[in-house]
Amino acid sequence: MAVSDIGEADLAMVIDGRKIADELIETVKLEAAKLKSSTGTTPGIAVVIVGEDPASQVYVRSKGNKAEECGFKSVTHTLPENTSQPDLLKLIADLNADNSIHGILVQLPLPDHIAEGEVIQAIAPEKDVDGFHFVNVGRLTTGEVEQAFVPCTPAGSMVLLRKALGKSDFSGMNAVVVGRSNIVGKPIASLLLASNATVTIAHSRTSDLPGLCRTADILVAAVGRPEMIKADWVKPGACIIDVGINRIDAPERGEGKKRLVGDVAYEECAKVAGSITPVPGGVGPMTIAMLMANTLTGACRAAGVEPPQF
Repeated sequence: MAVSDIGEADLAMVIDGRKIADELIETVKLEAAKLKSSTGTTPGIAVVIVGEDPASQVYVRSKGNKAEECGFKSVTHTLPENTSQPDLLKLIADLNADNSIHGILVQLPLPDHIAEGEVIQAIAPEKDVDGFHFVNVGRLTTGEVEQAFVPCTPAGSMVLLRKALGKSDFSGMNAVVVGRSNIVGKPIASLLLASNATVTIAHSRTSDLPGLCRTADILVAAVGRPEMIKADWVKPGACIIDVGINRIDAPERGEGKKRLVGDVAYEECAKVAGSITPVPGGVGPMTIAMLMANTLTGACRAAGVEPPQF
């Protein structure tokens, strides 16, 4: 198990997302090789990026590199900023019809003249490895988790939770999810419900948020506010999953320097929690790993093979 001590004086265990993601990728590589050997199917992923946003370019390259590491067919379509919505939808239709592609990912955000929702819904549900299509959202929220593509960040968070807690059934545990986004908050709440936790979704209009968080055996922070959750919000022994990635000023590193922090005040909360994900090195690495897992799942389904469980 990729969980390590913070220190003898502290209670919390660090949930090592990098190590767990590496282990998951090794499983994907093995299963992809078995799939190719037994059926001739090579998992294929297509990433579409519109424009030249530097951060998006970095994400796209890292996804492509990881796909190639896994032995996948990896295709990147880089389109100019002024690409029309009909042209983008035509490309997606072509990828939907391409039997060598099992996962389609459109890098967000898209330029203002393109309606993101229409583009996402144009992706075939069986190739929607981001898990944003209404068909996959519906499967997840109605408890058909095995048939859904689950958004990668919540899916990866659940892998970390199962590793940290040493079980997959969370019966009798209270879970509080801080944040109600369609990308993280709502899907992870559905996953926690499917794992038999008692789930509360908290948000900006929740009354006595600190008090509610103190009831959580599992606390998921996905609100996008740096270090908002403090030690006195945490139930002793709780498992904390920090999904936040925030850049804040770091004058101690030099003028104009920044550093990454989560939505949880890590140093102080680590002294109260039972286990906790760091930022960076927690949930982040799991997101790309689960994208690879979803693509492999799509390839297995297309080949009529039972997908592995992650």
